[in-house]
Formats: sequence, structure tokens, C-alpha cells
Amino acid sequence: MIPYSKKTLTNGLTVLVNRDRISKLAAVNILYKVGARNEDPARTGFAHLFEHLMFRGTRQIPDFDLPVQMASGDNNAFTNNDYTDFYITLPAVNIETALWLESDRMTGLDITPAKLEAEKKVVIEEYRQRYLNQPYGDQTMLLRALAYKVHPYRWATIGLTPDHIAQATIDDVENFYRTHYHPSNAILSISADIEEERMFDLAEKWFGNIPDHPTTQHPLPPEPPQTEARRQEAERDVPATAISVAYRMGSRTSPEFYTADLVTDLLSGGDSSRLYQHLVKQQKLFSSVNAYVTGDIDPGLVVFTGQLLPDVPPEAAEEAFRTEIETLQTVPATDYELQKVKNKFDANTHFGELNVMNKAMNLGFYEMLGDPDLTNRETALYNAITADDVLAFSRATFRPECSSTLIYKAK
Repeated sequence: MIPYSKKTLTNGLTVLVNRDRISKLAAVNILYKVGARNEDPARTGFAHLFEHLMFRGTRQIPDFDLPVQMASGDNNAFTNNDYTDFYITLPAVNIETALWLESDRMTGLDITPAKLEAEKKVVIEEYRQRYLNQPYGDQTMLLRALAYKVHPYRWATIGLTPDHIAQATIDDVENFYRTHYHPSNAILSISADIEEERMFDLAEKWFGNIPDHPTTQHPLPPEPPQTEARRQEAERDVPATAISVAYRMGSRTSPEFYTADLVTDLLSGGDSSRLYQHLVKQQKLFSSVNAYVTGDIDPGLVVFTGQLLPDVPPEAAEEAFRTEIETLQTVPATDYELQKVKNKFDANTHFGELNVMNKAMNLGFYEMLGDPDLTNRETALYNAITADDVLAFSRATFRPECSSTLIYKAK
């Protein structure tokens, strides 16, 4: 349970605060509602590029990391398809250092040609190392492009091609900054042993005078319904052939998300899970296997994936996945299986709530989803799932015409 209070400043900045009476640390999290989904298809990778640029210093603070270190803190950030998140953890007595730094770079980012060129090189090199020259690096990129044809989820956070970053101009990035980095497009969440009103006062002190400049956000193109199975084969220099099968599912806020998440844990949540026991240990088809949900704001994917053992034909692996799916659709899960997965979720939730940064991040994330109290209701939603829910979800979701299969062959 994360108790919290919420306030919106006059400039549109949403602020959520949690008083943690145990920790001596403070967590300051600021989430910007911009991810790869908000990019121009001809200028992809910009959200991730900006995650890097935000650490390049401002006109007032040329070295962002130094004040954090002097305040005995640490900081980092991440970007995904839906949002960009920056966070700082430091002693609660130094909380104003974090608020000062974050408020300054919301408006004062110093984007010079030299800094832009340096960060472009870093991002392009990351693209090459992690996606082009890494074994299986482009596997999820190919799967996205297969499963989505219209929606921006068809490209990964790193972008469609490094050329988009290489061609980025100062005008391009300054326009992206003005469009997405402003108070009404941000969520500030704080967890610390500080009175809630004091935290609101500090948010007002450091962010209240920042002018807002909202821009019109064009609605994203919805992905059309999939009516026939899709299939692609790719050959790469990898040690083993891999197979991925993706099925379309609802959004992160849809009721079916919790059943989908439970189903994937049922399938691949540890060494006692169905896929590991049946396909790795007993049938010896895969060296590793997994199932997961993407958990996107807009309708996402349920993915089955695994690396095949030598001499196992992809057809045998696909058949094995189909068999597991047919079991989900026809045989009710046992009470023991369901309870095991639910207990794991309960434990992870309660353990996560011991950490101030997890609390601050969760409040920001669920506020972005439109319901911050959802962070306190999800355990009950998981615990309410029944064997019949699993059957109904599996029958509705795992239909052949809604599948996208990628065979990632070893040369």
C-alpha cells in the first residue's frame, strides 16, 4: 500500500507525494509523457536521444552529475515506447538539490552543435553494438515490425534506423524539446520522510514559476485488426535458431491485462513453470524459453519466445507452442498453479514497496495511466482472476489469425 497525495500546479505540473517514515533517503522521479510512440516516423529515436541529451548540462549547470554526487546521491533515466523517466535518490535532507536540478533542465537544457554531435555518436554506437552487432539484437525489432503495420509501436525505442539520429539537426531537437518537455506533459513524484505539505511547497518553489507551453498532440493511428496469420524468416550469425510468436492483446489499462500477465507467469515464471518443465526439461526442444506481455499504453502483445536446441526443426517448436496454447484454452489451470503465481506477485509488490524509489516511480507511472490508486488495487485484481478467466482469455487471444511468427534462423 502506497499512501499518497496529489496536486496539480497552476502551470499544469502534476505532483504526487508519499511520506515514507522509515527511509532516510528521498526519491525524486520526473516522468515525461513522451516515448518512441510520439515520434515522427521519419525522425525516430528522438525520445531516446533526449534521455542522453538531458544529462549534457544546462546553461546554469554544465555538469548534471556533479551536484548529485556532492549531495551523496545517484541518478539515472530510461526511455521506452510510452514515456521517459528521470530519477534521483539522495539523503532526504538534500532533496532540494534534486528538485533544483530537475526544474533547471526542464527549461534550461543547453543544446549546442558540439553536444548534439557528441551524443548522436554515442546513440549511433549504442544502436550498432546492442542491435546490429549483438547476437539476436534485432530480433525484437523484426517482431515489432511484423506485428504492427501502422501504430508507432512498430519501431523500437532506439529507432527505425541510425540514419534518423545521424541526420538530426539542432532545429529538430529543439522543436522536440519544446514540444514535450514542459510542466503539463510531466509528472513529479516524491517519496521521503517529509511532511506532505512541505513536499508540495518545495515542488511549488522549484517548478511553480516555470511557464507551460502545451502543444497540440495529434492522435496516434490505431492499429487495424489483424485478420490473418503473419510469418517471417530471417537468417543471422547466431549460435542457435530462435522462434517468437506474438499475439495481439489489450492495453495496459484493459481488464484483460492482469489475466494476460498471470498467464505468462503461469507459462514461464521460473523452473517449475509449464514451458520450462514441458519444453526444456521433458521434450528437450529449447535451451531457454519465455512468455511475456509488453504492457504498453495502447494495445500490446503477448509473446512466446525461445532458443532451439541443435537439430530441432522450427516446425517442432511451433507445434510445441500450439500444444501449450491448446492446453490453456481447454484445461482449467489448477488452484495450486494460480495461487503460486498470485503469491509471487503479492511478494514482489510488498517487497517493492519497501524502496522509496519504487514508490516514487510507481506513483508517476500509474498517474500517467490515469489512475494512481491502481498501484494499490492491483493485488486485488490479480487475486480475483479465476481458472475460467484464464480459459476465456486464452480462447479470445491465442487465435491463429492474430499471430505473428518470427523464425530467427542460425546460419
